[in-house]
Amino acid sequence: MIKLLTDSVASIPAQDAKAAGIDVISLYLNEGGVEHIDAEMDLDSFYSRLPGMVDDIPTSSQPSQQAFEEYFENAAKAGDEVLGVFISSKMSGTFDGALRAARAVHARNIGFKAAIVDTYSTGWDQAYCVFAALEAIKAGRTLEECAQAAADAVERTRFLFSPTNLTFLQKGGRIGAAKALLGNLVHIVPVLTVRDGMPLDIAKARTQKKAIAQAFERFAADVQEKGLKDAVVHYIGSPDDALEWARTKVEPFLGYSVRVLPVSPVIGLHVGPAMGIAYTCERPLEGKLTEKADLISFVR
Repeated sequence: MIKLLTDSVASIPAQDAKAAGIDVISLYLNEGGVEHIDAEMDLDSFYSRLPGMVDDIPTSSQPSQQAFEEYFENAAKAGDEVLGVFISSKMSGTFDGALRAARAVHARNIGFKAAIVDTYSTGWDQAYCVFAALEAIKAGRTLEECAQAAADAVERTRFLFSPTNLTFLQKGGRIGAAKALLGNLVHIVPVLTVRDGMPLDIAKARTQKKAIAQAFERFAADVQEKGLKDAVVHYIGSPDDALEWARTKVEPFLGYSVRVLPVSPVIGLHVGPAMGIAYTCERPLEGKLTEKADLISFVR
């Protein structure tokens, strides 16, 4: 049996993961000395407080080595293989931690097999890779084939989002202080995506409304050129603007309803209040990967 494991920043609702048989290992968030389990947090409560955290932003940490080893050890004892599909290794040490743990467990359990996939992204952009792996598992594919299905999905997905300001990104080390200061002073709002595993601004506007309009134009162009399989509207903070955008802009364009889901708090604390869209297409999207990347590591 192949067990499918991802991390909490994929932002898959707990009930969805449970119903699909996807195991989730959680990252952690430290707020004022109190440690929260990312996957178990009250999102409405946290995001209602988020705007006021700009001068004292919580910190985050990856799953412990012990937690990973316990998971892999239990799988090994049960005779199961593990396919792990994780947040970009350029954003978090979660991928590397999982790989170290799988190797340690393999050293104690010869014959144990695992495949660890680096999605080079996060949020539902990452989740689409998890679901591609799940589809392959249900089809009875081998571990190697399922891992390749997840890796192949990386280039078919994109995440476009726009924060209300740049302060959270700057304090989280994602952009420079001077750039954040200038952007906030002149009210420049970027459209951000994830390219080669790291956040990147691909457009700028004077208001978030205009930035989101640019994000929609990029989304629509991708859909028309590459064909759409699925889309999810994402938000950090209040869901109100995201819900309105989904109902008045995204859904009329697509002709059907889309889910509006919060991003994991661990991602939210690095970005600050924001909204955007994650989607997966029928064919690879230009610019998602511009350099060769080894996305799969096998332990066998």
